[in-house]
Amino acid sequence: MALFGLIALVAAASMLFLREPMRVALALITSMASLGAVYGLMGVHFIAAFQVLIYVGAVMVFMVYVIMLLEVKEAPGSRRFSKMVLPGVVAGVLLLAALGAGMLRGTGATGTLPGEGRQAFSLVEFSSAFLTQYWLVFELTTVFLVGAIVAALAVVNVSRRRQG
Repeated sequence: MALFGLIALVAAASMLFLREPMRVALALITSMASLGAVYGLMGVHFIAAFQVLIYVGAVMVFMVYVIMLLEVKEAPGSRRFSKMVLPGVVAGVLLLAALGAGMLRGTGATGTLPGEGRQAFSLVEFSSAFLTQYWLVFELTTVFLVGAIVAALAVVNVSRRRQG
């Protein structure tokens, strides 16, 4: 499980440094597939199947299609990183420090993980929680994805008009 976690972490970090959009998409696919493997090894096979089928299979195919449709090309003389890299690195280091401190501190005197004493996963519990508590968040995510694609198309059309 640690191997797949490390692969997911390396793939996620490589998305920050790759320049070509298609390679960034492939790194994201690798990260999502590795997370699916981690879920499978944790025993939540239904979530692992969702991760692979929905995120890797559907969403990433859609993203790759949009990247190919937009034909994104890097402008000569463009900057490698934005000015938000330094605050992003600082926030990442602070997040890793907080996670490390939480792991070193432990979960308390009992030494058990939350939910460890009960059944690992139940499809009935998942379906009930998804359809009652989380359906709005799921639908809002799809609306945001469509909005992001429309915004990307608008930006590309504006830049194409400026170029002639």
